[in-house]
Amino acid sequence: MNTLMMMAQGAAPAQGGLAGISGMLLPMVLVFGIFYFMMIRPQQRKEKERQKLISELRAGQRILFGGGLIGTVAEVKDATFLVEVSPKVTIEIARGAVSRVLNTDEKPVLEDAR
Repeated sequence: MNTLMMMAQGAAPAQGGLAGISGMLLPMVLVFGIFYFMMIRPQQRKEKERQKLISELRAGQRILFGGGLIGTVAEVKDATFLVEVSPKVTIEIARGAVSRVLNTDEKPVLEDAR
């Protein structure tokens, strides 16, 4: 009988330790899941849309750069664009520098500067 009591006492702390770990693990997994669906996934979707937009750019479209510069695409190359930023002033920019495409008469708003 004494042996049974000792075994029961020995098993109790092991279960308590396991329950403590799973009790801490579940909230951490839930917090990560919420963080993923609230922060990471929308950002991935937005970046995918931006990459699609950049791949569909053609000459003549107005674009806004990440640095705030606005120009018109003059020529599309494999990894860069030739962009006219002023009459007779053309610069070459990387595709990743494009923030968004502007409509012909659209002006950037304050949110674009952030």
